[in-house]
Amino acid sequence: MPCRKLAVNGLNIHIEEQGEGPVVLFAHGFPETSYAWRHQVAALAAAGFHAVAPDMRGYGETDSPAEVTRYSTFDLVGDLVGLLDALSCENAIIVGNDWGSTVAWQATLLRPDRFKGVVAIGVPMMDAPPAPPTTFFPQTDDELFYTLYFQEPGVAEAELDRNVDATLRKILFSASREAGPRREGDGTPNPFNMVSRNTGLLPTLPTPDVLPRWLSEADLAQYVNSFRRTGFRGALNYYRNLDANWHLQRSLSGLKIEVPAFYMVGEQDVGLSMPGMRQIIDAMPDLVPNLKQSLTIPDCGHWAPQEKPHEVSEAIIAFFAIRVFPLVAHRRWDAAARVMSSFRQAR
Repeated sequence: MPCRKLAVNGLNIHIEEQGEGPVVLFAHGFPETSYAWRHQVAALAAAGFHAVAPDMRGYGETDSPAEVTRYSTFDLVGDLVGLLDALSCENAIIVGNDWGSTVAWQATLLRPDRFKGVVAIGVPMMDAPPAPPTTFFPQTDDELFYTLYFQEPGVAEAELDRNVDATLRKILFSASREAGPRREGDGTPNPFNMVSRNTGLLPTLPTPDVLPRWLSEADLAQYVNSFRRTGFRGALNYYRNLDANWHLQRSLSGLKIEVPAFYMVGEQDVGLSMPGMRQIIDAMPDLVPNLKQSLTIPDCGHWAPQEKPHEVSEAIIAFFAIRVFPLVAHRRWDAAARVMSSFRQAR
């Protein structure tokens, strides 16, 4: 896949890109890189779009600032705005998964002039809590919520960096559909839950004998090589700005996302097990009045763009064609129809 680096906001940002046409910007989550969007970049390019997937700040081949404070959502949105400038692009559609969804929601809230539509996967748009988020996360004498475990610099890094291959095998498998049906009390592993204060995150997660069918050894090697080079510090710094984001975003209170929006989530996404998550999803139209659809993807875990690539790409293309670009040239409609038809035949 074609790639290059662009100078943005004093950083060198690595992007994977393909195709020509309206720009679609993809924002990945934790612990991923731009490689997580490999299927969608190809599909959107074939459908007549310019698909662009950056390694987010702190990940992959993009620079990783040392200061924790440089990973706020304002910094991350600023990177994406700067990326559009570097691409000489007036506006784009943004697609996010996991942390990338959080950034995508904030990008469309802050800069609807630059981001004309949003597709968010996994993480819904949420109203701000009445106090800093870390004051709400659960903890006991023996365990604490994973976001709290990630707060102290150096602690989670020491565990996750020790054996990058094992870390990624465990986390990617345990948040996927292959880990189990994820029904209440069924014992399906969850890397984004409570963590032992004594042993850390990884010991309770299984090491799969065989990788999930959506993740080949070559795919895993792409991630392993990236995180061996960077470590996990930059990625963890996103979590260390949760309270700072809360303070910064108080100035946005009352704003709503007015651009066309589409939300989708895997039926077995780990996020759905968090208390109150389904109520948050149901309440999204209050914050996103132009939310066109909420889609649950059957038999799919947290890594929807990789676990169900055809379904996710088809849904994105259909949303763009119908809701965002109703006046596109007929050749683009034809290309989109051909791509969606090929997905259906492949299934």
